[in-house]
Amino acid sequence: MSVNMINIYIMGKKYVVPDSLTIMNAIEFAGYQLVRGCGCRAGFCGACSTVYRIAGDYELKVGLACQTKVEPEMYLTQIPFFPAQKKEYNIQELKANAEQIARFYPEIYRCIGCNACTKVCPQDLKVMQYIGYAQRGQIDKCADESFDCVMCGLCASRCPAQIVHYNVGILARRLYSRHIAKPAAHLQKRVEEILAGKYDAELEELMTASKEDLRKRYAERDIEE
Repeated sequence: MSVNMINIYIMGKKYVVPDSLTIMNAIEFAGYQLVRGCGCRAGFCGACSTVYRIAGDYELKVGLACQTKVEPEMYLTQIPFFPAQKKEYNIQELKANAEQIARFYPEIYRCIGCNACTKVCPQDLKVMQYIGYAQRGQIDKCADESFDCVMCGLCASRCPAQIVHYNVGILARRLYSRHIAKPAAHLQKRVEEILAGKYDAELEELMTASKEDLRKRYAERDIEE
């Protein structure tokens, strides 16, 4: 079976790679060893945000390296993360309302409704929608809509209003967990069991087990389907 080879450029240097590869696989095919910005390699950790452009096209594009396939004459570079504004706060002192989110992220009210954040999201989240929920103080809906966010930063890279969507989502989920959601009875029960020493013997057994025993236990563990 013939393989179609194409030219790509990594950090300005030309490489010839199969056109069936993802950016991540192509970088490794070219001889690079990825020790950062690779994470889960399956689109769930958000660590491999990549900036690239195609020769002859002025647009600067972004994507996850593990999901985005290479294209002919692609120029790309890896960056560790998208620098983004992140506020510090004590969640215990806040209230679950729009004013609290606006206090830390007032830029959400600069949203122009372009929906670029939603279009670029690799998780197919309705990003602009959950920012709308945040604007209206619908904390529960914002938390639910942003729940599967992997914080890759692609939404922020596309936003003309300089909104850091994923940090807004984090705040909403924290507010929901602390001030709206009912305490989990099963979790409280387990915490009490741990504090009472119910699992001390099992933990001690694991702490003193050999590497071979731990490997065997790991290989034979129950795995949910």
